[in-house]
Amino acid sequence: MRIGVLTSGGDCPGLNAVIRALVRVVERTHGGSVVGFRNAWQGVLEDDWEVLDVARCRGILPRGGTIIGTSRIQPYSRPDGVDLVRRSVQRHSLDGFVVIGGEGSLSCAADLVADGVPCIGVPKTIDNDVVGTELTFGFDTAVSICTAAIDRLHTTAEAHDRVMVVEVMGRHVGHIALRAGIAGGATMVLVPEVPFDIDEVAEALRRRHAGLSFASIVVVAEGAEPLPGTLEVPDHGVDEFGHQRLGGISQVLADAIEDRTGIETRVTILGHVQRGGSPTAFDRVLATRLGAAAAEAAASGSWGVMVGLQADRIVEVPLGEVTKRRKPIDLELYERVARPFFAS
Repeated sequence: MRIGVLTSGGDCPGLNAVIRALVRVVERTHGGSVVGFRNAWQGVLEDDWEVLDVARCRGILPRGGTIIGTSRIQPYSRPDGVDLVRRSVQRHSLDGFVVIGGEGSLSCAADLVADGVPCIGVPKTIDNDVVGTELTFGFDTAVSICTAAIDRLHTTAEAHDRVMVVEVMGRHVGHIALRAGIAGGATMVLVPEVPFDIDEVAEALRRRHAGLSFASIVVVAEGAEPLPGTLEVPDHGVDEFGHQRLGGISQVLADAIEDRTGIETRVTILGHVQRGGSPTAFDRVLATRLGAAAAEAAASGSWGVMVGLQADRIVEVPLGEVTKRRKPIDLELYERVARPFFAS
């Protein structure tokens, strides 16, 4: 057995743990080998690779990032891309690829499977928006980082009787904002799935601060949007990969809050720190389980699937079923746990 592996899309804590587990199971259990392609599909298209063995992967379990690099380049961005992928399979005598990535990367893997290239997906994203798995590795780490930051912001907000707007990642879904907001005791949580009413937000904060010295933490996902026609948010267009450019919702929100309430309001954008550094113990274990499961799926010939977590068991889900939509937040959790704390 000879497997190609690549890490695609944004970096994420736990990538190296997946690679390590995949290599160990392929080499030690099945007597096979693993070829790591540098910078995702770019390495496949340009034949930039290295052999990954147990010795090469020693010590990488707690390391953030990825030892083989990543990029957002995909084969379908080039007219000859799929042919180059097929040639790579032949050149390196590969049984197929293990693709570690998020929704976009897994969609590419599903398309390649349809075009005859064997692929197995491993779900990776701090956003936790992949269908077919209850959790993605990197999510727990991001929530822990955000919660720690919110804890620190409480004290400075209390010292100055301020509102602190904390922007976290979440382009289309609010999993990080919801979990970190609950864990950090935020006053409000604003998510992409539920457009917010700026007047409701301002009134709740005004009541909270009336006559008393209070700190308020408003956690907002970067993709959160106001109700149509209530607050103007800048349009930054799309990037080279067709993704909507985001940025500025936290400052727009903070300005609107201060203008409507007169309460000093400051912004903290956590940005890429959320997906940097060492993975939590939970993410190390989950990533290891997924990497081992991907190796076993390849050994049994179960191509065209994604390995995921369901009811604390690792399962195989057809790639075609996980790439048609994103997984939103649990709206019941949001309504019952997050919203009742508005201005409490």
